[in-house]
Amino acid sequence: MKNFLQPTLENEIVKLLPLQENDFGRLYEVASDPKIWEMHPNKNRFEKEVFRNFFEGAMISGGAFLIIDKESDEVAGSTRFYDFDQNENSIFIGYTFYGTKFWGSKLNPKVKKLMLDYIFQYVDLVKFHVGATNWRSRTAMERLGAENMGNISVAYHGEPNRENVEYWIKKRDWVVKQQLH
Repeated sequence: MKNFLQPTLENEIVKLLPLQENDFGRLYEVASDPKIWEMHPNKNRFEKEVFRNFFEGAMISGGAFLIIDKESDEVAGSTRFYDFDQNENSIFIGYTFYGTKFWGSKLNPKVKKLMLDYIFQYVDLVKFHVGATNWRSRTAMERLGAENMGNISVAYHGEPNRENVEYWIKKRDWVVKQQLH
């Protein structure tokens, strides 16, 4: 079976391409800005070796994407599907970051909608881990309609556990919300 976690996804403003080993340089060029990681639990991810570990985790996940802004054809950032749980019929979306020039744009909501519309063909529940003090991302989750399920300690690939907040979106709630818009 083809890896359903890593299709090419596209809408009018963004394209999500399966992350490849040879994307490291282009993605690190975006990730090397310390401002991106200021609110993140792993604040030194802008350092090349720390980012290399992040990238390795992305490749291992089997569900990572390069986010391309279609207007400029630039790498805007990265995101991924990870930790598919067949018994619970759930998956996580996360490890998302964008270059600062894309902050405040409509890119993140469009990317999340694209991913949610796609993955709800396969699962009933999507979960997100967001750094407990990452207020920008927590606000984005709430705007998306995700439910705050409380704090949780999360082990990042090759990094120490960090305090996060877990959010959930159930398929039935997402479908209803899309029908209303």
